[in-house]
Amino acid sequence: MAMIPSFFDNRRGTIFDPFTWEPFKDFPFPPSSLVSHENSAFVNTRIDWKETPEAHIFKADLPGLKKEEVKVEVEDERVLQISGERSVEKEDKNDTWHRVERSSGKFLRRFRLPENARVDEVKASMENGVLTVTVPKEEVKKPDVKAIEISG
Repeated sequence: MAMIPSFFDNRRGTIFDPFTWEPFKDFPFPPSSLVSHENSAFVNTRIDWKETPEAHIFKADLPGLKKEEVKVEVEDERVLQISGERSVEKEDKNDTWHRVERSSGKFLRRFRLPENARVDEVKASMENGVLTVTVPKEEVKKPDVKAIEISG
C-alpha cells in the first residue's frame, strides 16, 4: 500500500511542506557527474535571426560566458558559425550538491547566409551575456528605368 504524504509526518514529527517535498529524492538516479552533458540546454543554444533592410542580425543568450569563450567565424564563404564552451564547475570531494540545473558543455550552430550577405564586413559584440552578430547586406540596386515615348 502506497503512502500518501500527509501534512504531519508522524515518523519525523514535522509538518509536510509541499514546496520543499522532493518526490524523486530516493530514486536511484546517477550522480550529476555521470549524466551526459550532450543533451544539456546549453548544447542546444537557441539563436534568433532577423533580417532588416540593412543587415542580418543574429542574437544568442550566453549568460556567464566571456567573449573569449565564444567564436564567430565565416567558413566556406557563406556559412556563419557560432561556437563556444562553458566548462563544468570543478567538484570538491567535500561538497554536497543538492541540485545541478545550470548547463555546461560545447555548442556549435551554423547558418547558411543568403547571397546578399557581405561576409567580409561581419561584426560581433557581446554585452550582458547576449552575443549579437551583424552581417550587413549588399544594397539592392534598383534597375534603371528608361521611359519610352510611344509614337502615333
